Amino acid sequence: MVEKHIKITEEPSHYDGLDKMDTLDIVTNINNEDKKVADAVQMVLPQVAKVVDEAAERFEKGGRLFYIGAGTSGRLGILDASEIPPTFGMPYDKVIGLIAGGDKAIRKAVENAEDDTKQAWKDLQEYDINKNDVLVGIAASGTTPYVLGGVADAKANGILTVGITNNPGSPLAQATDIPIGVNVGPEFLTGSTRMKSGTSQKLVLNMISTALMIRVGRVKGNKMVNMQLSNTKLVDRGTRYIMEELGLDYDDAERALKKYGSVKLAVDALKK
Repeated sequence: MVEKHIKITEEPSHYDGLDKMDTLDIVTNINNEDKKVADAVQMVLPQVAKVVDEAAERFEKGGRLFYIGAGTSGRLGILDASEIPPTFGMPYDKVIGLIAGGDKAIRKAVENAEDDTKQAWKDLQEYDINKNDVLVGIAASGTTPYVLGGVADAKANGILTVGITNNPGSPLAQATDIPIGVNVGPEFLTGSTRMKSGTSQKLVLNMISTALMIRVGRVKGNKMVNMQLSNTKLVDRGTRYIMEELGLDYDDAERALKKYGSVKLAVDALKK
C-alpha cells in the first residue's frame, strides 16, 4: 500500500542483559531513555501548533476533536478526552476518544480488534463525524489497521486528519493531513511502545487539548476558570481563584462560587 519505512519502534534496545541488571540500574537506564522524550517532542512543535489552530477554527463552528487508537495509544486518547470536561467545563461530546475493541478494551485487550480497517469509521459514524471535526489517529508503529482505516475514510469524507506516530514516514504519517512523527528512538525494552512512545504521545496530547482549550476561551490568565466543582479540593481551588481575582475573603468567595457555579461566571457577575 505504501513504500517501506524504517520501523524505529521495533529496533533493538540500546541496552542488553536487562534480566541481569540490578534494580537501580534498570530504573536508571529507563530514566536515561525517558530524558530523550521531551527533546523529540520539541522537534514537532510546529505541527502540534498547526493542529491546535485548525481545531480551534473548527470548534468555533461547532466542531469537535476525535482521537482513535488501539492499545496504549487508544487508552491515552481516552484519558486525554476524559479529562477535558472536569478541567475545562466542556461538554463530554466535544473531545472524544475511541479505542479499537470498544470501552471494554480500556482495561483488557480485545483480540484482533486493531486489525479491522472498517471498524473505526463505523465507530466515528455513531457520533455523526463531519467536516467541522478533526480526527487524530494515534499509533506508535504508524501501521495499526484500525487507525489507518479510520483516517482514510475520514479524509475521503473531507475531514481534517492528524497522525501521531513514533515512526516518521510510516503509513499513518503518509496518510494524514498533518503528520506528527515523534522519533524517540528504540525502547528500553525492545518494542515496548507503552514506554517512551506512549510518554511522547501523552505529552503531545496534553499540548493539543490544553492549547486548544486556551484558544477557545476556557482559561483566564493561568487559571482553570471553567473547571467542574466535583469535589472539595476543586471548590477550595475555585474559591481561592475568586479571592485572588476580586479581593474577597474566603467565605464570600466560596459563597459566590457556589451561587454561580464556576469561577468564570462568579467573576463576570461580580465585576459588573
